[in-house]
Amino acid sequence: MLTFYTAGESHGRGIFAFLDGIPAGLPVSPGAIDADLSRRQKGYGRGGRMTIEQDRVDVLSGIRGGLTLGGPVLLAVWNRDFENWRGFMDPWDIHPGRELHTPRPGHADLAGAARFGHTDLRNVLERSSARETAGRVAAGGLLRQLLKALGVEASSWVTRVGTASFDGPCRRDLRDGSSVFCPDAAATKAMEGQIDEAMSRGDTVGGEFRAVVSGLPAGIGSYTQWDQRLDTLVAGHLMSIPGIKAVQIGLGTACGMLPGSLVHDPILPGTPPKRGSNNAGGIEGGVSNGEPLVVTCTMKPIPTLKHGLDTIDIRDGSAVQASYERSDTCAVPAASVVGEAMLVIAVATAVLASFGLPDMAALERAFALQRGAR
Repeated sequence: MLTFYTAGESHGRGIFAFLDGIPAGLPVSPGAIDADLSRRQKGYGRGGRMTIEQDRVDVLSGIRGGLTLGGPVLLAVWNRDFENWRGFMDPWDIHPGRELHTPRPGHADLAGAARFGHTDLRNVLERSSARETAGRVAAGGLLRQLLKALGVEASSWVTRVGTASFDGPCRRDLRDGSSVFCPDAAATKAMEGQIDEAMSRGDTVGGEFRAVVSGLPAGIGSYTQWDQRLDTLVAGHLMSIPGIKAVQIGLGTACGMLPGSLVHDPILPGTPPKRGSNNAGGIEGGVSNGEPLVVTCTMKPIPTLKHGLDTIDIRDGSAVQASYERSDTCAVPAASVVGEAMLVIAVATAVLASFGLPDMAALERAFALQRGAR
């Protein structure tokens, strides 16, 4: 079973990812992880923090000679900005000056203070910040290499920013050449326009991205318990990304507007059997059915606004305007990279739960048998 956690604060020493349950003998390239971390930092509409950080992975345990050892893997992404915040984020001696007492609507500030009893909302902001997703992308970059060794690939691309949309397939070279990670030049320009318009108003804009896993054989996941269903894992992992408000698998919400004859995928003869369509998005009854796993996620606009919304000062309850912290105008392109990583983690979790083998050679043999049998 795969165990995955992150640790760290936005302006602390770094962001960390802990992974346990990875089979021994997996070849790991740090460059592949760094490429995903770099992609997460790009995208039209990003804020000033991205000009400070140059994210690279640092392996603290679990890998020797480029191979996983079978024990816990600890990854670090160090925060360069920590030097500018050392006095305010020191574990033992905090200097005054960066406290936060005005919760920003749409953030975890007020709800988080209610949960943990904090009187300085900085304690909530630092952990709830999307900077934490650097650890997720590092973990996803490692597990992507596990899936690739099994013949499974993942990709993502932006399908909407504001009212500008694109509903076509993804070519990675075109996606990577786009400022918003959309593989279409006209849609890219329209999405940039949506971001420029929001920026001119001091506002923010959200959108959607799609993520696809190909090469996954039928039979991954289980219908026998709710928490073993592949769609449970996928939806939970993707919904956990800050700002994501909806996760759709396959046709998603459109299923509720169509008759069953136009929703369910005909089964065609073949070895293995094929489908006449993929409206189910690769999952039936909580189990992969051999078709590509297709997920679409909706991200709300970033809630940090230059012209702060109405809020209160938690010290006395007085009405004030929310404060502004350095932020993005649009983070949908970055969210697509995080979503791809989280989908990889979800699928890897299901794969490892399905086989439970301690070394890569055994896992590759078992996976090949699964692919051939289904």
